[in-house]
Order: sequence, then C-alpha cells, then structure tokens
Amino acid sequence: MRVIADFHIHSKYSRATSEQMGIDEIARFAPVKGLNLVGTGDFTHAQWLKELREKLAQDGDTSLYRPAKAPDSSLRFMVTGEVATFFPFREESKKIHHLILTPSLETAAQINDRLSRYGSLTIDGRPALNVTAAELVEEVMEASQENVVIPAHVWTPWFSLFGDLSGFDRIEDCYQDTTRHIFAVETGLSSDPPMNWRLSALDRFALVSNSDSHSSWPWRIGREANVFNLDRLTYSNVVDAIRSKDPKRFLFTIETYPEYGKYHWTGHRNCKVSLSSEDVKKYSDVCPVCHRKLTKGVEQRVDELADRPAGFKPESVPGFRRLLPLSEVIQTVLGVSYPGVQKVWEIYNSLVARFGDEYKVLIDAPFKELAETAGPTVADAILRVREERLNVVPGYDGVYGRIELTSEPEKKADENRVEQPSAQSATRQETRKQTGQQRLADFL
Repeated sequence: MRVIADFHIHSKYSRATSEQMGIDEIARFAPVKGLNLVGTGDFTHAQWLKELREKLAQDGDTSLYRPAKAPDSSLRFMVTGEVATFFPFREESKKIHHLILTPSLETAAQINDRLSRYGSLTIDGRPALNVTAAELVEEVMEASQENVVIPAHVWTPWFSLFGDLSGFDRIEDCYQDTTRHIFAVETGLSSDPPMNWRLSALDRFALVSNSDSHSSWPWRIGREANVFNLDRLTYSNVVDAIRSKDPKRFLFTIETYPEYGKYHWTGHRNCKVSLSSEDVKKYSDVCPVCHRKLTKGVEQRVDELADRPAGFKPESVPGFRRLLPLSEVIQTVLGVSYPGVQKVWEIYNSLVARFGDEYKVLIDAPFKELAETAGPTVADAILRVREERLNVVPGYDGVYGRIELTSEPEKKADENRVEQPSAQSATRQETRKQTGQQRLADFL
C-alpha cells in the first residue's frame, strides 16, 4: 500500500503554533493534503499526551493510532515529538533539536519519566533539556529499543546538527558512541537530497523530509513528506523501510524547492541582503549594509562541508519530488497576499474535490483536466511546479522564498506535457545566478 507520512509536526502546546492545532483539525486537513500517516508531535507535554489518550484509539497490533471519533478513517497517527538539547562541547554551547519516534503512548510516558530529570516538560511542547545529545539517545533507547532518534532539520543555522551557529561538522562529534543508533537525518525545508548527497559522511543515513508544521493548514502540514510502499502499515514496517533505505519500500521524499526555505541563502533580514554561497565570498560573511555578521545560509554551509561536487547521486537510494504547496501556487497566480483568502480556497477546494487530495493534483492530474477545473493559468502553474519550470527567489535569514511564475499559460497540447519531474534545469540555475548577481549589483 502507498503510505505518505509527515512525522514532524507540533501541537497547540508548542510555541508559535496555531491554537487550532489539535487532533480534530489535523485529522480534518491531513487527508485533504493526501497524508495517511502523521506524527502526533509533542508527546512530551502532559496536556497533549492526555489529549492523545482521549482522542486516539489503538489500531490493532500496528503500534499506530487512529482518530477515535472516526473509526473508518484511513488516517493513522504515529507517536512522535521533538526535543531541544543544550550542552557544552569543547568550550562551545551546542543547541540541537531531535525528532523522536516511539511505538506507543505507554513508551512515550516512559521516555517522559526519563527526560523530566533534565528540564521542565510543561513549559513547551518542544522542551529544552540540559542534556547532551548522546545522553538523550541513551535515555530514549533504554526506554525501548524500538524508539528512534532522528536529528531534526540538520542544516538550519540554529538548533541543528550541522547548524553554523551552534552545531557540529561531524555527526559523530554530536552523538559520540550513540551514533550507532542514528540511521536517518531530517533534511529540513532549506535543503534537499541532492545537497545532502554531496557529503559522503551521510551515505549511511536515510534522508527523511517532514513539514515541522505549526499549523494544520494545507500550505503548512505535509509541505514535505515521505512516501512508502508497504505490505502493511505498521510502526515497525515504516521504521524498517527508513532504516534499510530500500527504494522499493521507501520510494521518495516530497521536497519543497530548497530555495523556498527560510535559510537557504546567506543574508541579513533587517538590511534585505541575501547572497548565494558563491557571491557571499566577496563580503567575508559581513553584511555590506550594516557590516554585521550575516546569517549563514544552508547552501553556504553545505558547500563548506561537502566533499563531492553538485550533481553527485549515490546508487540505490530513495528518490525525491520537488513540489510547492498548492495553496501558495494558486496565491501566486492570483496575486493575493495570503494563501487562505476565499478566492484561493475556492480554486483549491474545486481541485481537491475533483482529484481527491492535494498530492494527486500536484503530481498526477493531467493538464487538460486541471484546466477544465481551475482554468489554464492555474493549470499551467501546477505543471510548471511539477516540471521545475519556475523560479523561486531564495529565502534567507528567516524569510521564506518567493515563488515566481509567468502569468500567461503556455499553449501546449496535453499530450506534450511532461508528467514526470525533470532534473534541475540549466534555465533555473541561470535564473538563480542572475538573481544573485542583481542583488550584488544593488550593493556595489
């Protein structure tokens, strides 16, 4: 069976998260997106754990859960959470986020008992713990050998394994001898598999992608996800598919364009300065406007640690598909400021009603039928995203990237449309280069 999973989300008990982020809302919007497996997030928070016990029911012997109010729902929940660890290393302060998967609410409670010794679990759904990364893994694995720890959004400048501001250059320095328990890393919005394939040190780790969603709206939940082909949907089958990196079972990840992420390029938000990894060399990591240190982007950080050229691909690994949230594609076409306005919802709902869910619209729906439902301009925009015939102005220093689409639909017959994503085109690369050069010219 086809499984599309987003393991990393947050509840209403996490900071900067929607008050509507409860089980009912997640269960409402996840199927609209096309997800049939979602992480609960935040199991370390007592109030959220209480709600999970009240609103979820065990799904037989799968070590997964279903919405208690909807016994016929195809949506399943996996118990997950994220924690932040703060610890010294070689006279530096390290701040690392970790995603935890666990097979039951009971094992979640056991993890909580152990972690409560290192900090409060009641302040935030993503608790801050005074414990090393290695000690965290030891505690989690001692609670159950079925538990999984995955370094979260490993490239973001703050709170990540390879983050420039408080991370490491080597995964072994972070996790020490418990690295043997780590078999996957989360790429984050600002990087994708080709960027991570440039590091031979990551070859033995599976690459997973998740939304880190703080809202159940379709332009947040499932914006990144993992696609599996499993004989049966169970916790152990999902974990084993990730661990094995078997491309017959772990098919591919759904990725936003990495430029869409908030930290892809190096920059300084206050000065509206954003620079590519190549262009930033001219400034020695100093803002050309205010002369303060720039926030180093993921592209630059990958370049620093990479030992392979761009374009390298390992053999026999899961693939990937680059997509963008459908709501934001429609928003861009309409020229409105927010993806939740009524005009966007009307088009979005008509597409989902016809094709079943958002992923089917973005990946499978034929151009002719898209045009019949939403008009040729929206249909053309969807095909441009699918075929990577668009530009995304890269995000930087906490600012999301910006989608750029042409306004006039191309007059192509449906049979000439390419229904599979192409490789990153030379045109897209050249557009990015010109964008960077123009930004440089603004400051020279």
